[in-house]
Amino acid sequence: MEQVLRKGLAGDASRVSTTANKEYIYTRFQKGHELTMLEQQIKQAAMEIAGDIIHLRRTLHTHPELSFQEYETSAFIKGELDKMGIPWKAMAGTGILATIRGTQPSDRTIALRADIDALPITELNNVAYKSRIDGVMHACGHDVHTASLLGTARILLSIREHFGGTVKLLFQPGEEKLPGGAPMMIREGALRDPVPAAIIGQHAMPSIRSGKIGIRKGAMMASMDEIIVRVKGKGGHGAMPHQNVDPVAIACQMVVGLQQIISRIGNPIIPSVLSFGKFIANGSINVIPDEVYMEGTFRTIDEAWRAKAHEQMIKTATGIVEAFGATCEFTINKGYPALSNHEALTTDIETFAVEYLGRENIEYPDLWMAAEDFAYYGREIDACFYLLGTDSAAGDKRNPLHNPRFDIEENTLALSTGLMAWFAIRSLGYGRPS
Repeated sequence: MEQVLRKGLAGDASRVSTTANKEYIYTRFQKGHELTMLEQQIKQAAMEIAGDIIHLRRTLHTHPELSFQEYETSAFIKGELDKMGIPWKAMAGTGILATIRGTQPSDRTIALRADIDALPITELNNVAYKSRIDGVMHACGHDVHTASLLGTARILLSIREHFGGTVKLLFQPGEEKLPGGAPMMIREGALRDPVPAAIIGQHAMPSIRSGKIGIRKGAMMASMDEIIVRVKGKGGHGAMPHQNVDPVAIACQMVVGLQQIISRIGNPIIPSVLSFGKFIANGSINVIPDEVYMEGTFRTIDEAWRAKAHEQMIKTATGIVEAFGATCEFTINKGYPALSNHEALTTDIETFAVEYLGRENIEYPDLWMAAEDFAYYGREIDACFYLLGTDSAAGDKRNPLHNPRFDIEENTLALSTGLMAWFAIRSLGYGRPS
């Protein structure tokens, strides 16, 4: 201790001139020592339950359910919460709000969020915990998020005498499908009574090595809108196009014309993406169909440009089909807003992450043009969303999200459970000067 005290006093000799100042330095050291001891306790607890959390994740992975249909998943989570004696409340259909209170006096509240739904993908992994549900798979890591939050709950219960305040656990349905489960959870009171000072969430990321996380302040993820288009012309024989109104050729021109909204009308310093992933022209080698059906997505990080782009898309599409004598139905389903991490909160989370993981295990990713309904929480309270590395040391877990071979390095679960618990108690104020 004497060496630590001397180091802490270096450059500030005036503070040791009185007994009161010596007591101040000693108290500050004691708080730092207690913080380190609690950090080690959390890490030890995370290692001890790691096998159980891996089992939870595998169980969830084996039994995936689509958005807003997570009935068995929800029942499973409730059962785990009941085993721990954690009170919960059902909301947003299959969603769950659980609450853990520390024993120390405090009225501060922090929220932690996990999403619970899966995707309509057929899994191609040959593993014991492969999905048993045809055409449904946890290909985005929501099983990881859910199992992790259950593990975090278990750790927080074991150290509740060390912190004060309330931790809300949000197990949210329907992240993968509009309108998203987040606004439903908000409407039903997940962020009320009491109101959290902040909410924290994580997302599995196969491009980051297990043992590391990615943190980004400010703009983090894009907005997301669904585009559905029907181009209606007049079908007929492919050898006599002059007698038809070819919706295939018109739809192709429309795709090219819409892309020019991004490249020639949008400000190039504003990230924007327009992609069409479905194009159905159900004709034949010599049959021009009556109609073409398309689906796509538009993403950006600027709400003003988002609104302008919507108007320009409709104007462009209408102009193209009218020029060739066709008609179209052009529908934009406005989806999630852009996700932005609160600057001050994210600065704190970075500090806490360095404490727990070390500076060398923190990465600073680029803007990610995927979308997340976690963004809605950030419109209500301070929010921070970070990326959890899931790639193995051998680099064999790098299949991308939404891929039928997506999987994770399961040792990541020991880190994710403890780290989220650490973020929670530090955000509640533990270790800060009183």
